Amino acid sequence: MYTAKGQLDRDATLRQYVPLVRRLAHHMIAKLPANVEVDDLIQVGMIGLAEALSRYEVSQGVQFETFATQRIRGAMIDELREGDWMSRGGRKSQKEIEQAVRRLEHLLGRSPIESEIAAQLGLSLEDYQSLLGKVRGTQLVYLEDMSRGNDDEEGFLERYAGDPDADPLQLLRDQRMRQSLVRAIEGLPEREQYIMSMYYEHDMNLKEIAKVLDVTESRVCQLHSQSVARLRAKMRDH
Repeated sequence: MYTAKGQLDRDATLRQYVPLVRRLAHHMIAKLPANVEVDDLIQVGMIGLAEALSRYEVSQGVQFETFATQRIRGAMIDELREGDWMSRGGRKSQKEIEQAVRRLEHLLGRSPIESEIAAQLGLSLEDYQSLLGKVRGTQLVYLEDMSRGNDDEEGFLERYAGDPDADPLQLLRDQRMRQSLVRAIEGLPEREQYIMSMYYEHDMNLKEIAKVLDVTESRVCQLHSQSVARLRAKMRDH
């Protein structure tokens, strides 16, 4: 958008792309623990949008929305990297859920249901579901987990920023890993498969998925965390 003098109208352009910032924030929040506020991500994203606007040049040969998306996501990730948003307690709970899922799968020869996982952890179903909401920062696959050992004492950057010596794209191209991940996804309960498909393939946020499944956003968050725990348990075997 341009002014009467043919100059880019900064304020109008910022307003035009506010929905983009909100969409990116709401999509990212599903990967983060409950203590991270979506409004904080939006605020940081707006800073990234302003930076994109000041740095964008048409001669770069890329659409502004594509350029801005990278800057907005980068600003949000940089902000998260400044503090360990996944607490040590959260990481411990995340690992305990994964271990419980692995033990039950080996024992039962199938994917355990929620009540079985809760019992394995010594929790009521309600407490287990509450725990799933607290560890919603669980990501689908931490590639560095597959290329190096885990350590409860590792720092945030080592766990979430990745190993600088590892090439994530190259790891994803590994055919055996891809096949293993596909089989793991196919082994999820049907509703969890739907959630993973809607979230990762169709880029839908929690609110949109909740509307499709006719459940609450918090329930979608719980099921997402649980399905990711199942996948991570299977991928550790890989």
